[in-house]
Order: sequence, then C-alpha cells, then structure tokens
Amino acid sequence: KGPTWGGAGFEMRQALRPAAQTARPVAQTARPLALRRRLSTLHGGADALRKPYPPSHVLTLGEINPNVLSAQYAVRGELVQRAAAIKEEMAAGSANVPFKKVLECNIGNPQAVGQSPIGFNRQVLSLMVCPALLDQPGVDALFAPDAIARAKEYLAAIPSGVGAYSDSQGFRIVREQVADFISSRDGLPASPEDIFLTDGASKGVGFLLSLILRGGGSDGLLVPIPQYPLYSATLALQETHMLGYELDEAAGWSLPISLLEAELEDAQAKGVATRALVVINPGNPTGNSLPYDNMVECIDFCAKHGLVLMADEVYQENIWDGGRPFHSFKKVLMEMSPRPNLQLVSFHSTSKGFLGECGLRGGYFEIVGFDPEVKAQLLKLISIGLCSNTLGQIATGLMVQPPRPGDASYEIYSGERDAILASMKRRATMLVDGLNALEGVTCNQPQGAMYAFPSITLPPKAIAAAKDAGKVPDTFYALALLEATGIVVVPGSGFGQKEGTWHFRTTFLPPESEMTDVVDRMTAFHADFMGKYA
Repeated sequence: KGPTWGGAGFEMRQALRPAAQTARPVAQTARPLALRRRLSTLHGGADALRKPYPPSHVLTLGEINPNVLSAQYAVRGELVQRAAAIKEEMAAGSANVPFKKVLECNIGNPQAVGQSPIGFNRQVLSLMVCPALLDQPGVDALFAPDAIARAKEYLAAIPSGVGAYSDSQGFRIVREQVADFISSRDGLPASPEDIFLTDGASKGVGFLLSLILRGGGSDGLLVPIPQYPLYSATLALQETHMLGYELDEAAGWSLPISLLEAELEDAQAKGVATRALVVINPGNPTGNSLPYDNMVECIDFCAKHGLVLMADEVYQENIWDGGRPFHSFKKVLMEMSPRPNLQLVSFHSTSKGFLGECGLRGGYFEIVGFDPEVKAQLLKLISIGLCSNTLGQIATGLMVQPPRPGDASYEIYSGERDAILASMKRRATMLVDGLNALEGVTCNQPQGAMYAFPSITLPPKAIAAAKDAGKVPDTFYALALLEATGIVVVPGSGFGQKEGTWHFRTTFLPPESEMTDVVDRMTAFHADFMGKYA
C-alpha cells in the first residue's frame, strides 16, 4: 500500500524515516504530484474536489425543547448568577461592593461554607479509591483500624473496585447495609431487593416521576407549596400538571388534608389524572416536621385515592424540636391497623444530615407495595443509565452504617457528628431570632432541615419599584440584599407561596463564628431598605 499524499501525517512519517529512505530521486516524488494535478484538472480543478458546506446554522431558543425554557430552578437562578459575577469581579479586583466576602446561604451545601467532612468516611473512601495504600508500610499509622477493616470488607465484596460499573440497582453489600439501617430505625424488616442506590435523592425522584407520569399533559402531581424546585422543574420538563397544595404557615406549616381533597377534586373536574402525592418531611424550605397523626392522614388519603406516596426524607437527621421527632412514612404505614394498601417510595441522601457530602452524590430510595412487574420496569429504566456513581454508593453505605460503640473510630465520629448537629441548632436559633426582630418579618422556628423561610411584609413603594424594574418583589428584595451585604438567599417566589405574601429562603449553614455577622448585615440592610421605601 502506497503512502497517503499530503497532510501532516505524511510529513510526520517522512520525518521519522531514515535518510536513506526519504532521499528519493526527484522523478520518483514528482511523478505522483504531476499525476495528482492532472486528475485535479480532469475533474474541474482543485476547487471541484471540495463540495461546499451548507450555510452554517446554530440552534436558537425557538428551536430547542420548549419545556426546557419553561422549567425554572430558583436555587441556582438569577441570584446565584449575580453572586458568581460579583465573586469574579472581587477576584479580579474590579468589584465595587461594600463587603469582603459573598456568603452563600442559598443552598444546603454545608462543605461549601466551611463544614469539615467526617474523618472516618473520608478514610474509607481514600482506601477505596487507592486500594494499594492498604499494602503500604505504615498504613496503620495513617488510617484507623476500623476504617481499614471497612475498606477491606467493601473490596472483598466488590473485587472490581470503584472504577468499574456496579449492578444497576447498586452494590449488593451497600443495599444490605441500607436495609439493616431501615430495619434498625423503624423496627421493621427491609429487603435489599426493594432498595435502589442513586446519585443523590434528586436522581431517584426523577426515576420515579419518569415511571409514574405518562406524558401527554393529562397527569398531575400533588406537591406542597412552598416546595423544593426540583419538583416544579421536573414536572415542567415532563409536561405534567403541578397540583400545589398550600401548607398553613400560621399553623407552623402544617399539612391540611382538606386542601389535598379540594385540590384533587379540582384536578378531576379539569380532566387531570392525579398520580402521586409528594411530602417533604422535614420540610424544605419550610423547616416543618410533620406530627404522627398528620402522617397517618396522608397515608389514608393516598390509599383512598390510589396515589403513590413519595416521601422525601433527606433531612431525617436534622431535627431541632424534640417534641417533633422524625417518623418515617414506612414506619407509620406498618404500624397502622388495619394496614392500608399503599405504594410508598422513601428517599434519603448523603448530602444533608450532618455529613453534607453533596458532591459525592450518594443516596437511595426504598419502594413498598409495588407490583413486581412495575418494579422490573423501574429497574429497566434505571439500567439505561447503567448505575449510579460508585463512590456515592460507598458514601451511602458509610452513612447508614457508621462506627458503632467499641469501634476504634466511634468516639471521634460521634464527637464530630454531635458537634455539627449542636452547632446547626444554635445557628438556627440565632438566625431566626434575628429575623423575627426585623420590621415586618415573621419566621417560624425550624423544627427540622437546614432552612428558615421568613415572611416579609414589603412596603407598597418597594413593590412598585420592583414592578418598574421588571422583578418579582421578593426577588427585588433579595437582589438588593445581595448587592448591599453579599448574602445570597433564594426568593420565596422560586418555591411557590400563598398569593399576596413574600418570603425568602436562607440556610443557617455558614460557620457559627460568622452567624452574628450574617444577622448584623441583614439587620442593617433591612432597616435601610424599609426606610428607603417607607
């Protein structure tokens, strides 16, 4: 086979050949070139060898999926984009702002605002990523013995390691650990066959909605108002009706069953088929924790109307009100007599609680009461994406099976856990007390989760100024807060709220040493804002 003529490849091959091979007579190299020119002429010249490309074209907004345009995700919306621009300006030295640091209180992302990861978990993860460390001299001095033992246990069960795909449902050993965790928590049996490991809880929610919702614009989903924007955005993408039921702010964000019945009846009158009820407990953004009796009512409602109950329980470790302990919906269901026939899905995640391992994207969901054939279709759906990330799966195993009393790491682990949770509770109280001291602001003390969701009574002049600026009033307020203080919050309009009310969501995750500064900045800003628009 002769050489390919012309181009960088030919030049490189020529350069790599010995001089004896490349120093050919001129006639030998010129002949193919002459032949090439003759062929080119016969076919209409050099330009005739190239066909012109069609006119260039790029996608426009009018040509993409319109559902993407309609989907909104306020947690990473306009406020966050503006905050990112300010941070870039500050890094470049060109920012003209009255603060030295942007405080990101917009999202439950603990390690982004200074929380340290749990040491035991990171030791095990390090050994899983680099198993060769286990054979190194001195490994016992660097890693706790129970961390080494746990890594060896995982590696024995997962001989291909974390660099290979797992089963689509997730590593068997981790699903067994999750089942043991659920059994211990609820005092009831759980099966690894009913547990699916996912990239955080959000991915699991997406899978279940893809399974339940049938497309065509005739299905609906009951979602709390206010709600976590994952639900509204996903429903917009799937052309599904979001049937919002308003939580009662005056009663501590309680869930009135009468509102569920009314919303369901209204949907039926409009020809919308309601498919499931979403309950976030503890609540995001509200911080409420449902009482046991209210949970029983939710289960009865779903069983009565044949709805799937989707229980978002990712904040189950974040309980601040001892009078409202966490109960899983599964436990409540199993304790009811007679027990209703219910399809239940419960979600959990490594991102919240005291771990705050948001970036590792670990989580799981458990299904109860599903038809085996439907369960097989769910597994097929998940298999399209092969599997969830393997480090997230290991992080989930570490979440549900921490060191036990007597283990080498138990005292350090429990100390880290207790310090984080106790600090969160103090920060929650500090923040909410500060908010309630502001003019026209009321805020329920959070019973759980990581957020406060204060209500703001905005002056009419502020509402008019927002309208002139083309902004929703609480977005107008939140943008002004960012520009004046560097504090990033999320407008309540991004979560949904009762008509005529305005809110914002803020975390209480910045370091405890900075919470006084957060409250002071908010207090000074709010006084100036209210005075300006009085």
